[in-house]
Amino acid sequence: MNKKTTWILALGVWLGSQAWASGLDTLEAFLKNTQSARADFTQVVTSPAKPGQAARVKKSTGTFAFLRPSKFRFDYQKPFAQTIVADGQTLWLYDADLEQVTARQQSQALGSTPAALIATASSVASLEKDFVLQAQPDAQGLQWVLASPKNREGSLQSVRIGLSQEGATTRLEKLEILDALGQNSVLSFERFQVNPSTLNAATFVFVPPKGVDVIRP
Repeated sequence: MNKKTTWILALGVWLGSQAWASGLDTLEAFLKNTQSARADFTQVVTSPAKPGQAARVKKSTGTFAFLRPSKFRFDYQKPFAQTIVADGQTLWLYDADLEQVTARQQSQALGSTPAALIATASSVASLEKDFVLQAQPDAQGLQWVLASPKNREGSLQSVRIGLSQEGATTRLEKLEILDALGQNSVLSFERFQVNPSTLNAATFVFVPPKGVDVIRP
């Protein structure tokens, strides 16, 4: 191997290491500087194809918000109304069609979940307690980090986090979630507002509607 080839390979390794490092750096900036956020989302869930059947695809839309260190909210609007709220103590799941609310203790229900990645963690170091984090090459104009839960017995297989950075502002653009059954869920965020002044703790208060069944597993 001549000196020119060696230099080119060394440059490639250096550039690769810089690209891989940047994803984790961007995630760190997002976790530390984005204390709250609000966005619209589109979720596309693709189930694995079965013999003789095509893969099933379901699309839903709604709004999302979080307030660190322990509050987040998903309001699914189409095709069916559903609300998921973590108020810091309880994780609420309200299915309007079933007229049913499920309430679980938040500390036990979250664990190694995508919500923990984006809404409750304070730093990359805190995430590494539950996840193995690997920066990935830039793609689709975004910086990516692959997160794999250390607890392999759960329902989550991996999450890819896609982030964009503009000046001092870091935005969450995509979450690509793969579960243990091979189902793939992609959440794309739009109109992502960082630290909006109108977002406060009251946004994450959930009171079960009158007349619905409340289940506490």
